[in-house]
Amino acid sequence: MEKKNFDWANLGFGYHETEKRYVSNYKNGAWDEGALISDSQIVMSECAGVLQYAQTIFEGLKAYTTEDGHIVTFRPDLNAERLIDSCERLEMPAFPKERFLDAVTKVVAANEAYVPPYGSGATLYIRPYMFGISPVIGVKPAEEYQFRIFCTPVGPYFKGGIHPLTIKISDFDRAAPNGTGHIKAGLNYAMSLHAIVTAHKEGFDENMYLDSATKTKVEETGGANFIFITKDNKVVTPKSPTILPSITRRSLVTVAKEYLGLEVEEREVYKEELKDFAECGLCGTAAVLSPVGKIVDHGEEICFPSGMTQMGPITKKLYETLTGIQMGHRKAPEGWIHVIQ
Repeated sequence: MEKKNFDWANLGFGYHETEKRYVSNYKNGAWDEGALISDSQIVMSECAGVLQYAQTIFEGLKAYTTEDGHIVTFRPDLNAERLIDSCERLEMPAFPKERFLDAVTKVVAANEAYVPPYGSGATLYIRPYMFGISPVIGVKPAEEYQFRIFCTPVGPYFKGGIHPLTIKISDFDRAAPNGTGHIKAGLNYAMSLHAIVTAHKEGFDENMYLDSATKTKVEETGGANFIFITKDNKVVTPKSPTILPSITRRSLVTVAKEYLGLEVEEREVYKEELKDFAECGLCGTAAVLSPVGKIVDHGEEICFPSGMTQMGPITKKLYETLTGIQMGHRKAPEGWIHVIQ
C-alpha cells in the first residue's frame, strides 16, 4: 500500500486523523462484537459518566516498520493486561485480552498507509481507551461503556529529538498512597497539566514527582518512569506502589540484565541519592528512553556527569539495544514482537 504524504522525518508528536478506528460497546452486561468504523466523532449524553466523574482509562503503544519491511507492535499483551488492571480499579468491565490484541491488529492493518517507513524516526502511535458513556448523576460507576482504539503517526515525544532534558523537582503531588498512581487513568494526567504547564513556563522539560507522603523518594514524571545509572554501571529504577508499571521500563530491565549483563536494582530511590548517579533517563512508550542532563531542586542544580550534549554511555546502550529489538535489528525475547503483517 502506498504511504501517505507526510514529512516523516520532521513529524511532531501530535494528532493526525487516520481512516479507521475500532469501537466496541458494553451494554446489558456484555461487550458487543466491535467493528472498524470511519467516523472519528463520539456522541454521548451530557450526563455521561466520563464527563461527570472522569471514569476513563487509556493505553499507549506503537507500531513500527522493521528493517525487513514488517509492521509490528511491541509487547501489546502487557498493554492489554494493564488495561484490565485499570478497569478493576475504576470499576469498569474488563475488555478481554485476546479481543484487545485483535483490535490493535485490525486498527494498524486498516491504517497501513499511515505507518511511517523504516528509518524515518517516526512511528504509528496507538491509543486504546475506555470510558463510561451512560448517564450518571449520583456518584457511582456507569452502566454502559465504550472501548475504542485510534492511531496517529508521530515523531519524537520531546521536541528536538534525543537531547538531554532539564527537569525540576515539583512541589505538586502526582499520586496519593493507596490512590490511582499505579493505573493509567485519565484523572492522573489531568492533575499533572497545571504542573507541566508551570514547568514549561519556567524553562523545564518535565517534572520529577516525589512521593506525596514524605517528599523524600523519587517516583516518576507525569508520563514516564525514571531510570538511573550508578557510577559503577548498575541500573537502578524506583520502586513504589504508586508508580505506573511502564512496559518500556520493564523491557529495559530485561535488556540490561540479559543483553548487556548489567546489575539491576529495583528499589526505593531517595532524592538525596540523585547527586551520586552518573546518568538519568525517562522511559515510556512515547519517550522511549530520553536522557536527563540536569535536575533542579528549588534552585539547586544536580548535573549528571553524562552532560547536556549527548546520552550517557550506558543509557545509549540501553536505548540502542531496545530500539534494535523493536526495529528488528536484534533478536527479541519470545513474545515481545507482535507481527501485524
